[in-house]
Amino acid sequence: MTSSEPTTIDVEVAKHIATVTLNRPDRMNAFNRLMTEEIAEFWQRARDDDDIHVVVLRAAGDRAFCTGLDMVDGPWWHDQNVWNQQDPGVLLGPKQHKVWKPVIAAVQGMAAGGGMYFLNEADIIVCSEDATFFDPHANGGMVSALEPVGLLRRGVPLGDVLRWALLGNEERITADTALRLGLVTEVVARDQLWPTAQQLAEEIAGRRPEAIQGTVRAIWEALDEPLSLSQRHGLSYATIGNRGRETMPPRDKSTRPDRRFR
Repeated sequence: MTSSEPTTIDVEVAKHIATVTLNRPDRMNAFNRLMTEEIAEFWQRARDDDDIHVVVLRAAGDRAFCTGLDMVDGPWWHDQNVWNQQDPGVLLGPKQHKVWKPVIAAVQGMAAGGGMYFLNEADIIVCSEDATFFDPHANGGMVSALEPVGLLRRGVPLGDVLRWALLGNEERITADTALRLGLVTEVVARDQLWPTAQQLAEEIAGRRPEAIQGTVRAIWEALDEPLSLSQRHGLSYATIGNRGRETMPPRDKSTRPDRRFR
């Protein structure tokens, strides 16, 4: 855990939206030990701070969202007892920290390998037209396991996940293909990427946070549970989360954008 201001990420909180920018553009936003610790610390803050309703996750620079583990600064865990080793990438995702506040990821350029740790646990992913998604593990003779498992969990078809993992750098999922596979929900021009993510965040942030968090939790937990159990939990969350909704003031719909699935 870090105790000072983060140096590998930028964090801004305004109007109930936390905007987190991966800020290692000279390393194509690859994560090292410090970034992993700073991201983990932020997720704990996001979980516990009631002023934060939504998180926007984005990256500095034009070339890449994140290219995975920085092989210059890592791996840093191999000196540990073999039974104590854990892939640090699991700490990058919000759901590992029980963050049930929506996370909107804005992806430009390359999203490679371990960069999928961020995306596999995001709730909504939008990308720019130049975005590409690929897995370099095969080129380096390394097993690719956790990243493709996360893609499967997101609902990306098995055959496409296998093709992505086995063909390495030579198989790059384009923005249009990512949209077709359901990996992203919207493709926009590069100069519209951050404004689009912000607009989505503002729409969600204006809604009752208890209801939003209960919705996110029920949906994600359903991925790991039998139908009967997920329905039981969903009913429980609805009962808990819907208390107090009668006191919510009506929302002004006059300036709301008409956003539809595309």
